[in-house]
Amino acid sequence: MNRGRRYEGERKLNMKKVFAVIIAFIVIVMFIIEIKKLMTPNNDEQAKDVPLRYFPVYTDNKWGVINSKGEIIIEPTYDETIIIPDNSKAVFICTYDVDYGKSTYKTKVLNQKNEEIITGYDNVYALENYDNNNVLWYEKDILKVSKDGKYGLVDFSGKQVAECNYTKIETLKGTQNSLLTTKDGKLGIIDNTGTVILENEYKTIRAISDKYENGYIVQAQNGKYGVSGWNRTVLLETKYDDIKQIYGDGKYFVVKENGKWKIVDTVGGSYLSDKFTDVKSINGNIAVITKDGKYGLVSITDEETLLDTKYQEIKYATNDRYIVKLNDKYGIVNSTGESLIENKYNNIVYRSGTNFYEGTNSDYTSDLIDSNMNVKLTGIISKIDVTNGYMQIREGDEYNYYNFNFEKKSSKEVLKTNNIFLSKKDGKYGFVDKNGIVVVDYIYDDATEQNEYGYAAVKKDGLWGCVNWKGEVTIIPSYKLENHPDIQFIGKWHLGQDLNLYYYTNK
Repeated sequence: MNRGRRYEGERKLNMKKVFAVIIAFIVIVMFIIEIKKLMTPNNDEQAKDVPLRYFPVYTDNKWGVINSKGEIIIEPTYDETIIIPDNSKAVFICTYDVDYGKSTYKTKVLNQKNEEIITGYDNVYALENYDNNNVLWYEKDILKVSKDGKYGLVDFSGKQVAECNYTKIETLKGTQNSLLTTKDGKLGIIDNTGTVILENEYKTIRAISDKYENGYIVQAQNGKYGVSGWNRTVLLETKYDDIKQIYGDGKYFVVKENGKWKIVDTVGGSYLSDKFTDVKSINGNIAVITKDGKYGLVSITDEETLLDTKYQEIKYATNDRYIVKLNDKYGIVNSTGESLIENKYNNIVYRSGTNFYEGTNSDYTSDLIDSNMNVKLTGIISKIDVTNGYMQIREGDEYNYYNFNFEKKSSKEVLKTNNIFLSKKDGKYGFVDKNGIVVVDYIYDDATEQNEYGYAAVKKDGLWGCVNWKGEVTIIPSYKLENHPDIQFIGKWHLGQDLNLYYYTNK
């Protein structure tokens, strides 16, 4: 029997009716799909992609962890702050069984599933460090561990990096990737991979700058000082009475020998012996020196005075330009003494990541000065984002955005991941979407732009609250945050007052 063949005499299909049935079926299916879309929440509208970060949270006198969506990851049950060395990684150091009388405690390291991930040690510690402004930060990807009274290192997965052979492991203040170790009463340096940079044979060790690549000032057991490179090279022998923490392009160092300060180089040259009280910086062949409490400039190899020691302060900026203080006001000169910006500012700083100068006026506004020494803007800098290439400037009562060429930009142009944008009308703040449509009415006395986690702070009648990336109120204004230097929200949580801890709370 042949299946599928059609013979004469059989009824033929009415193709018009077949097509009509098919079209009707398609219409019904499409209708059902549209109804389903209406009934089912759109995940793109309900959720916003945000960088996953973790933060300590404090509530009801207990500490826990939340993520950047405002979700509780570790329930707030701990009496001590939970340390998160790298907020992009789920590594949480929790302290428990604290005995304040005996100064004893225990630690454990948990992940986002509340699982203990580093075991086999008596305690685990984050490696604290501080920059020159005493802002706290932690060494990333590395933790200190203790076992039987000795210390070593593990990475965030618990893999051993350095055995527990040291009586101490500490950070060198302000310098990354440089861990000061103590063994048999002598100091050495290891890096974050556990590699020995300097053997444990020194009395003291100091970083010569905030960059580990620039080397270390070492003091031998006989009390004499020298300089060692991070690659274990000897830059200066340990024969000097003292060495200053000044990096002179890897070539010049400020040393004290036989009771006199001078500048030496790595090939035996000696300059300016006993011709200054102090050296503040070395840039190329020029040194900023002090004598009798006043600042000046000298050429190192020529030992020639470039600027007389008459200034209250001199700071190197860039490209033969120096910020000088004279008669209690700041200006800018070059190394020949030519005045580029008159001494009229309360302060001047060079913002190296943006290549402009900021001169502070007596009314607390700032003049922003380009590399050609022209004032381009006047206002108050509220934010500089070097990564994304923009700054937010308060000009009068308005907040405006500029790139680093001082071209004015809209918030939509610079805040490319935002869904809503701060807008002001008749002295009140609201929010508009990317098309300029008002999504939050102009009812607030103050507000912030949406942060990277999708939340914006709003203020009404002296109290702060929060709206999300859709303009929905997540917290009715109810917090007095006058003493908070940075007002930020994530979900129902707001940033705490102590930025060194960088925690969130609902109190």
